[in-house]
Amino acid sequence: MRLKIITIGKPKLLFARDGFEEYIKRLSAFHKIDVVHLKDNASDEKILSEIDEDFLVVLDENGGEFTSRELAQFLNAKALGGVSKISFLIGGPDGHDNLIIKRANYLWSFGKLTFPHDVAMLILAEALYRASTINVGHPYHRD
Repeated sequence: MRLKIITIGKPKLLFARDGFEEYIKRLSAFHKIDVVHLKDNASDEKILSEIDEDFLVVLDENGGEFTSRELAQFLNAKALGGVSKISFLIGGPDGHDNLIIKRANYLWSFGKLTFPHDVAMLILAEALYRASTINVGHPYHRD
């Protein structure tokens, strides 16, 4: 499956940037990965132009939550259901406009906490890597 991570802004914190890059590198063993960092002031139209007809998962505080195993099952179900590409969108500091929320196929929340943009990128990359290792039986995840 192809995964695309779209972010508003680039990671600025060194630990987050390095961690994000490390997990993207690891994740590429399981999926074709595209990463797009849009400018902080990217319009909804520009954001949507990056998504095309992809299955869109928007990170949003009002979304559903996953355990690592549930995320693995979600990714597996999408692949088995014929979804060939999933785009994950991390918004800017003000979240997403209604146009983006309406376009989303799924809203995903990391929980009740709010994270800085850089940290959210790192969490997303690690969570996707962890879920992917679960799906192939790799021992990275421990229950």
